[in-house]
Amino acid sequence: MKIHKNLYIGGKVQGVFYRRSAKEKADELGIRGFVQNMPDGSVYAEAEGEASDVLKFIAWCHIGPEAAKVTEVKVETSELADFPDFRIWR
Repeated sequence: MKIHKNLYIGGKVQGVFYRRSAKEKADELGIRGFVQNMPDGSVYAEAEGEASDVLKFIAWCHIGPEAAKVTEVKVETSELADFPDFRIWR
């Protein structure tokens, strides 16, 4: 079953290749959606795909790349958006 989650990721998540690493993980898991930096220093992502894959992606988001220090991940359920792929939004 496909699901869609909105992720608000806080901590030291900008300037540590978080977005690029998130795209690599999403592509590996077959997740579609996007990731972007926010003005407050956080990262926002939307992820959709098979429930088990999205849950794996969320688990990765709690850790992030090696240089990141994730302090919180807020997760909200949303409607499917039928993204064509996973992209980094500027």
